[in-house]
Amino acid sequence: MSKKNPTISTSFNYEVLEETLDIKATGIRLQIGIPKETAFQENRIALTPDAVGVLISNGHEVMLEHNAGKAAHFSDAEYQEAGATIVHERTTIFKAPILVKSAPIVEEDIALLQLNQTVLSPIHPALMKAALLQKMMEKKITAISFENLKDDSGIYPIVRSMSEIAGSAVMLIAGQYLGSANHGKGVLLGGISGIAPAKVIILGAGTVGEFAARAALALGASVKVFDGSVYRLERLQNNIGQRLWTSILEPKMLAKQLRTCEVVVGALSSTTGSTPLVVSEEMVSDMRPGSVIIDVSIDRGGCFETSELTTHENPTFIKYDVIHYCVPNIPSGFARTASQAISNVLMPLLLRVGEEGGVENLVWHHFHLRGSTYLFKGSLTNFYLSQRFDLKYTDLNLLIASQQ
Repeated sequence: MSKKNPTISTSFNYEVLEETLDIKATGIRLQIGIPKETAFQENRIALTPDAVGVLISNGHEVMLEHNAGKAAHFSDAEYQEAGATIVHERTTIFKAPILVKSAPIVEEDIALLQLNQTVLSPIHPALMKAALLQKMMEKKITAISFENLKDDSGIYPIVRSMSEIAGSAVMLIAGQYLGSANHGKGVLLGGISGIAPAKVIILGAGTVGEFAARAALALGASVKVFDGSVYRLERLQNNIGQRLWTSILEPKMLAKQLRTCEVVVGALSSTTGSTPLVVSEEMVSDMRPGSVIIDVSIDRGGCFETSELTTHENPTFIKYDVIHYCVPNIPSGFARTASQAISNVLMPLLLRVGEEGGVENLVWHHFHLRGSTYLFKGSLTNFYLSQRFDLKYTDLNLLIASQQ
């Protein structure tokens, strides 16, 4: 049987389809509002005059509440020279489509928030309340938190900067309160020739612990570091570049070292929002009279059983003849440096928001920013908060994909 040659029907043809691409949106002009912070002990401001100047030179508009930068020693005149508009009415500031704050949203702010507004601020999960979160959801707020803000390399830049400030500051604070004028032991932190240096114990080998160790070593103190992770202890030694006395957190060893130290810094962190309590009241009672405890972890509950919240105005109290410094938000005590550090992260981020055509487009194109977005147009996208307050959780990836 002979084979038939294949035939091509004229009724069949191929149609070339146009490829669909994700076209980048054109840039938009942002309207940014910076309110004056009324939260407890908050002296920082999220954008410095220099950062505001850059935003305005790129075509954006910035409104600032009167004296918003005063606590960080930035005057209204400096912001005006940078091109910002100074506003005396707080309600006017809260009408800006994008709000930038250095403190979390508080109850007094809720009534002023606008529908579909975007808020960049800290969140402080341990202090968050369900009612406040629900009201933000009702107003369809998109909220991005400082604590969870990542950069391109996966690092949390604002958290790291604040930790560096806190770690460096604690040794200056310790040196001050060891002095006789503050009822301390009258000991010089670094010692001098022929006299042994003060002994410093650091609990926690994270960023705060690392920078506290750096500052203590630079002053000449004797440093011992405890942590629950051998890896973190190794990393701290590698980052500092020299061998240190280190130990896993073991109660008997810790109690022994606390009995002979002059300064102990609590710099432990926790992913659950509450710091583990590792120093008992009995351990504190056995410490030398006039020694100093600085509990950097106090804003997450503290790691000393004797810790109690104090303020920048009254920073210390004495218990068992031991000086306790338990001020939360230590970076706020160095407000100008802290404000510059926050501004260095937020200014480039806001420029990118403008270039991408809005926060929604920015989060769509930059996956690493999604972890910091805990509210997206009123939908709760933070699993930890949804579990804690028994609120509906929506996966941000699916939410964004459905709107593109």
